[in-house]
Amino acid sequence: MITDEIQATIQAIAHNAALYAESQFVNRAEALDELEFHVIDRLAGLAQTADLLRLKQAAECVKRDLESLDGALFQRLRSAIRTGDCSGTDLMRLIDRYVGQPSDRRQSAEIGYDILDQFINGLLGIQMLPDETQAPEPEMVSYQQTPARIILELIAQADLTPNDVFYDVGSGLGHVPLLVNLLSAATAIGVEYEPAYCAAARACAADLNLARVAFIHADARTADYADGTVFFFYTPFRGSILQAVLEKLRAESRRRKIRIFTYGPCTLHVARQSWLKSVGQAGHSNTLAEWSSF
Repeated sequence: MITDEIQATIQAIAHNAALYAESQFVNRAEALDELEFHVIDRLAGLAQTADLLRLKQAAECVKRDLESLDGALFQRLRSAIRTGDCSGTDLMRLIDRYVGQPSDRRQSAEIGYDILDQFINGLLGIQMLPDETQAPEPEMVSYQQTPARIILELIAQADLTPNDVFYDVGSGLGHVPLLVNLLSAATAIGVEYEPAYCAAARACAADLNLARVAFIHADARTADYADGTVFFFYTPFRGSILQAVLEKLRAESRRRKIRIFTYGPCTLHVARQSWLKSVGQAGHSNTLAEWSSF
């Protein structure tokens, strides 16, 4: 009975012609999840027989076919990015076309990841997290990707222009600076403590031919922010490190007005800074918050 059920699932996906249309990214993602978690993983938990091995091979073949369609889609889109033919509002319309409006997307985890994150990872060509090569300090927070919905909210709310210089403090693999530059044309700079993350982000920017994106391998406490106008923190560190970086930005604010966006627990710390005022509603750790120097 189990083999009949699994075989029916594989055949239903394999013969669903709609899944093979390029535009059906969301439906394809759901089918791939079905194959991965409800077919292949399920088969792995059963005693291996010749029939089950054939079913597993069939499922893996369908999975490869669907993944190759996504691979071709992202290869085409990255090619358009390299030539400057896919950015700004054109890119935003394309994202909405493939993954739908925010109200159409289901978040898959408490932190708020959804199908948009899968699409952005594929679009930017960001692969697996590389191994760390440098031991972090106790107050540094382990890497966690900024949810793509928060990045898009940040870009919309910040209303960045090509004259802005945007800093992502603790930039990881570079999702935020890459999207900020692509969607706003602002110069975008990532500051990252881990060399392997920084190298991966640089490789991605180079592959996409993004001349106004840079990644600096540096301790955020000693980085140079002299040209920055907008800064973003997705809680890359806490305590004394966070305060030291904020003091550095406070010194910059004496020379010019700056804006800071925060997401995560660091928002509560930033809210206590006397030299910053909240823009809009008071910030909470689970929402994007904006701050401006006086």
